[in-house]
Amino acid sequence: MTLKHAIALTGGIGSGKSTVASLLRLYGYCVICADTIAHEMLDQCQEEIIQVFGAEILEGSQISRAKLASIVFSDSTKRKALEQILHPKIKQEILKLAQIQERKGIPYFIDIPLFFETNNYPIAHSLLISTTQALQLKRIQARNNLTRAEALKRIKAQIPLSKKRKMATFIIENRGTLEELQAKVEEYLRDLTV
Repeated sequence: MTLKHAIALTGGIGSGKSTVASLLRLYGYCVICADTIAHEMLDQCQEEIIQVFGAEILEGSQISRAKLASIVFSDSTKRKALEQILHPKIKQEILKLAQIQERKGIPYFIDIPLFFETNNYPIAHSLLISTTQALQLKRIQARNNLTRAEALKRIKAQIPLSKKRKMATFIIENRGTLEELQAKVEEYLRDLTV
């Protein structure tokens, strides 16, 4: 089963993918967000995750995303363990929502940060939001209040943007202002024929 009308929206951490998702929604496109679904699944799978990672990931009675992130971005084995718990459930929910959009017969986007890493979705077209590593570092450090070393760990946990560029159907370079990014998104949408 291929999702005929779906376009995977992807990029590296700090590349501006969330900003593009907001712009696409502004222009009336449906954007299914894997991160939003992941947060829901994190809550639903809390017991299972605590069994694997221990109570030190808790803040009060809830999982602390910051504590969990610092563990999984420091240890690829733990990251894989978390992915094994969450990814099948995230995929199931994404496909359920995608089926509703498929029936409408118009293009829509599925925001999947790890689209190329998981290589697990029946989507033929992808839109990659790309940038420089220097800009990624600057954005991640500012947004997540991380050190340069912590931000680099998160970037290195993903396939490099240079490789993703070779795999993507469409690429938007996000190296300038918000206005420049918006103009590039508008240009992309004018030519959209999926």
